[in-house]
Amino acid sequence: MGEQHHSEIVIVGGGIIGCAIAYHLTLMGRTDVTLLEKSGLTHGATWHAAGLVGQLRSQRNTTRMLQKSVEVYDRLEAETGQAIDWKKVGSLRLASSPERLLEIKRSATMARSFGLEMHIISPSEARDLFPLLSIDGVVAAAYLPTDGQIDPASVTQALAKGARSRGADIREGVHVVDIKHTDRRASVLKTADGDTWSFDTIVNATGMWSRELGLKSGVSIPSCAVEHQYLITDTIPDMPQNMPTLRDPDRLVYYKADVNGLVVGGYEPNTVPFGDNGIPETFGQELLENKFDRFEPLAQLAGEVTPILNETGIRQMINGAIPYSADGDFVMGRAPELDNYFVASGFLYGIAAGGGAGQMMAEWIIEGSPSLDLWPLDVRRFQPHHNTKSFMYARAVEHYGGHYLLHFPGEEKKTARNIRKSPLYGTLLHKGAVYGSKAGWERPNWFSPDGSRCEDQLVFDQRDCNWFAPVGTECKTVREHVALIDQSSFAKLEVSGPGALGALQYLAAANMDKPVGSTVYTQLCNDTGGIEADLTISRFGQDTFYVVTGSGFGVRDFHWIKTHLPGDGTVDAREVTSGWSTLNICGPQARAVLSAVTDMDISPESFPFSTCRDITIGSAPVRAIRIGYVGEMGWELHMPTEFTRHVYDLLWQAGQEHNIANVGYRAIDSLRMEKNYLYWSSDISPDYTPFEAGLGSRVAFTSKGDYLGREALERIRREGVDRKLCTFTIEAPGMLYGGETIIFNSETVGLLTSANYGHYTGCEIAYGYLPLSLTMETDFTVEVFGDIVAATRVDGPLYDPGNERLTA
Repeated sequence: MGEQHHSEIVIVGGGIIGCAIAYHLTLMGRTDVTLLEKSGLTHGATWHAAGLVGQLRSQRNTTRMLQKSVEVYDRLEAETGQAIDWKKVGSLRLASSPERLLEIKRSATMARSFGLEMHIISPSEARDLFPLLSIDGVVAAAYLPTDGQIDPASVTQALAKGARSRGADIREGVHVVDIKHTDRRASVLKTADGDTWSFDTIVNATGMWSRELGLKSGVSIPSCAVEHQYLITDTIPDMPQNMPTLRDPDRLVYYKADVNGLVVGGYEPNTVPFGDNGIPETFGQELLENKFDRFEPLAQLAGEVTPILNETGIRQMINGAIPYSADGDFVMGRAPELDNYFVASGFLYGIAAGGGAGQMMAEWIIEGSPSLDLWPLDVRRFQPHHNTKSFMYARAVEHYGGHYLLHFPGEEKKTARNIRKSPLYGTLLHKGAVYGSKAGWERPNWFSPDGSRCEDQLVFDQRDCNWFAPVGTECKTVREHVALIDQSSFAKLEVSGPGALGALQYLAAANMDKPVGSTVYTQLCNDTGGIEADLTISRFGQDTFYVVTGSGFGVRDFHWIKTHLPGDGTVDAREVTSGWSTLNICGPQARAVLSAVTDMDISPESFPFSTCRDITIGSAPVRAIRIGYVGEMGWELHMPTEFTRHVYDLLWQAGQEHNIANVGYRAIDSLRMEKNYLYWSSDISPDYTPFEAGLGSRVAFTSKGDYLGREALERIRREGVDRKLCTFTIEAPGMLYGGETIIFNSETVGLLTSANYGHYTGCEIAYGYLPLSLTMETDFTVEVFGDIVAATRVDGPLYDPGNERLTA
């Protein structure tokens, strides 16, 4: 019989992430923290990591998190007395093609909006910084002076030392083999020695083992491992000192100085999974068999840009297992399955992220949420299929091989496709649908005009993409005729029971006590007033509500709802996404088409905007909701999946005399921009409140009592906001994607949250938050791929500002 232990917070895994979490938990005042590591600290993937510390990523808050890592590394050695070999030498990223130059110019624009120093420099300036560089074919480089390199093992030990000094108990050689749970709480873990640990909170930071350990508790963690190789050269005579790290994405390789030689690694397209049939129990501080035949093409490419490699020997070849995830990004946060189970895994660049990720996780554990909205990294972004081996490993290998490839906006993944398909998939494919993937669903992005099979042909300028003109035609159809949009991928939840109204009143910022047949567009806010969800709720019965949200937000939104429901059995929340298909019929002729296939009265008097009814179309029962996201009269038609083709065929036939057409998701995004409709995760998120986003009129105060976030929202309404979301038209048609810097009087004042070309209004439209003092100004500029272009702030939607067409 083993020993019994207890700790308030138990962290499983002693790599850099686990140690960083322990460090920050104790820094925030938690002392009853225990870290259990099955082998030794750094064993697994940390000890053989290359140690590059880069900060710029495509997401603002991910970049901010990595900046926090640098802040930690700047002070850590002085704080702990542990040498960490932190060298803030900067980083270079080469561009050897016009397209790559555009990419780094866009990165520079984003860096400016994120507050990160970055410069575009000439090839000769890059060579001055990295004298071993051959600049043949190099057209420019990006230089980030605050990046650097660090010793992975030393920094991990320093984080552990800092945690220990504030009371953390860090134990090596303790192998956790199981974590038990009762109802919605993890309760006790068991070690290989037979000991047990109870706890208030458990953190799974076991890297490549996290998925297997999670499955033992019913927790889905789509994290795995793949092979990654790099070489260390022999001594290079007269090796330059203090060179920046170097990335050459056109040749798929990276470099860092190592004593008197170089470390050279890369991302080949044909790596292989590690541990897909299980990771050996004894695997710890081990390397894998070298596969130089796989690395040789990278070595040859590296020899082009650093010719010294062609005359320098190889001291060591490293092939190690590195963490990855189903979408190539980190897996962080509270697991939706268990209320006290946290995850920190899938860290491809864990050394760069460690210091900042540890802080975010500590805040998540102690305060309930991190100080930065980390939705792109949140474990709740995943659906159940992401955790299957057939999806996860195929997609991880694809992401790995594409790590340095040039990616254009709108690019779709090739592997693990056709996982979830609407009943109309084949029908629409035959009609020319060009499919993309969202949350595993195949969704039509656009339709080829002649119905032929097409694939995206992408460049940075949308106007030169093969989809641009067809999407323009689709937008015109919605605005002038009638369209059908397959939106079956919507996530759907039924909330029912005698306590349903009270529960939704507590969750929603809007008043939900509306008559049966009402549909309410509302935000769900947290206790600081931040927007946790943006969705519609339709009341189909006295105690029956139907919640609809975006395809990728279902796990997150429904987890938020379910965790705030009363536990007295008066409310049942049941996801029904797979049971209901959705067709959106929209456009000025939508009523004429729908009237032809139903006996129900759908006149504006009988079926006004923002209402819902059960109707019959042909022989199919349909939940019809008078709502939409394109700014035209229309209905979302929700039906049991087996009736989908029947309903579609009837609508398609009835619409022939009205020039009906199929429309895809790229048209939706253009149309919603014209109408000032917002998108959760870019325009609104927990970082923003309804009053900042222009949604204050949807917040109820007099019509309902207390609810989640009311106190904060009342204070914000009383005191006012210091920023507001604004709309711009910008002289850069087809070249904006969000993240671009907003400039006023040569000063950076914000960034664009969304941008797209408005096909019907004929201009580039963007949203972005401005300081309150600038919200009445009109003349701004925006940095677009390094160029400064004119931007005009405009009032209200560019299309149908009075909602006459929407409510017709």
